[in-house]
Amino acid sequence: MKTITFVRHAQSIANAGAVTMAHDAIPLSEVGRAQANALAALLEVKPSKVFVSKYIRTHETAEPFCQKCSITPEVHPLIHEFSSIDPELIQGMNGEQRRPIADAYWKEANPNKRMGINAETFIEFEKRVDDFFLEMQLLPDQAVFFGHGIWLSMLIWKILGFNINNQMNMQTFRKFQNTLVMPNCAVYKLLQSATGRWDINETDMKINSISHMK
Repeated sequence: MKTITFVRHAQSIANAGAVTMAHDAIPLSEVGRAQANALAALLEVKPSKVFVSKYIRTHETAEPFCQKCSITPEVHPLIHEFSSIDPELIQGMNGEQRRPIADAYWKEANPNKRMGINAETFIEFEKRVDDFFLEMQLLPDQAVFFGHGIWLSMLIWKILGFNINNQMNMQTFRKFQNTLVMPNCAVYKLLQSATGRWDINETDMKINSISHMK
């Protein structure tokens, strides 16, 4: 049996409602840094490899754990978060101001729509996660990934056998993603049996209370 661990990054300043900035440059908040330290103390995995996305918030989340394990993380090219809206289109907006634009995007649910030059279409995002899913057979046992919420929701969607090819499928995925409770630093273990089937287990790291820290 192979075990792969996925961790959603700790709270970022965007999660806390800060003004829009480039997706890959969004750092952790003060709360997020505390969450990352707590996670490192509680995550009992001896990693064969640690992977992060190209977004800085995953690097900062992984750093305390990598220091504990004396391991250098590697950037994986497929696991960065879905970039649905070009940051230039929402520059200067805070979380409350961004929300109606994001809601309208998901309500329209056009899988081929591109919201600016520096955005992905939903079909492109799905293809990227699908490519990762196909590569999972080659991952080493006890690999640990520090990634993102919508991305991980799409991977779980793929493991369950679903695809996206029209508006209805995209809307159904959004409902699934919204009901899949995934707080910052949520940990999921994917277990592969001898037959190749993947099972998904969520691990309660009991660090959600850190979100109430000053």
